[in-house]
Amino acid sequence: MTGTIPRHALLLAALGLLASGCGLSAELDREADPARTAAQRRPSAPAPSVAAPGGVRTAPSPSAPAGPACPAPGIRVSSGMVTAAMGLRAMPVTLTNCGSADQKVDGYPDVQVRDVDRRRMDVTVLKGTGPITTLDDPGPRPVTLKPGESARSMFVWRYSAVDPATGAGSGVYVEIAPAAGVARQTVVPEGGLDIGDTGLLGTTSWQKVVE
Repeated sequence: MTGTIPRHALLLAALGLLASGCGLSAELDREADPARTAAQRRPSAPAPSVAAPGGVRTAPSPSAPAGPACPAPGIRVSSGMVTAAMGLRAMPVTLTNCGSADQKVDGYPDVQVRDVDRRRMDVTVLKGTGPITTLDDPGPRPVTLKPGESARSMFVWRYSAVDPATGAGSGVYVEIAPAAGVARQTVVPEGGLDIGDTGLLGTTSWQKVVE
């Protein structure tokens, strides 16, 4: 129909926005090319469910970390939209200095992934993104965040089998800290991380968000 934007064009535009400044755009574009990857297309699993009264299972709602508006020590963790391009997934994770003093971060996020029943999943968290994708990781460097400023890491993974009935294989609750030894905060990404029970999760180092 005249004036209608093809669905693949919308997907590519969305992926470009997500990956802007991270070097991920080209890789996601390749994944989203139907001509190259139609034979490898695998359906995305529906959002996992959690138990509700009466035995009915309902999908958890994405939420900010539980607790005070500005958790100690003054940094709030949040996750962005999960973007899918065939088998490749990408999700931005943001640290925001919500306190009144400068905050310093350096290196990679400390991450633990839990399933729908909050059991720890057998997920290997990588410092970097290989062998998942060719996304360039700038590497660890000290970042100072003034109040209100943010730093970001990109999480990437490959789709792995998820049971659509039980949600088995989906990382529903993702516990994230700026670094090891710091208290993790829990985020609930929309749709979960369809990473499987023995998946790999790649992360990039924290980089300051430039407005």
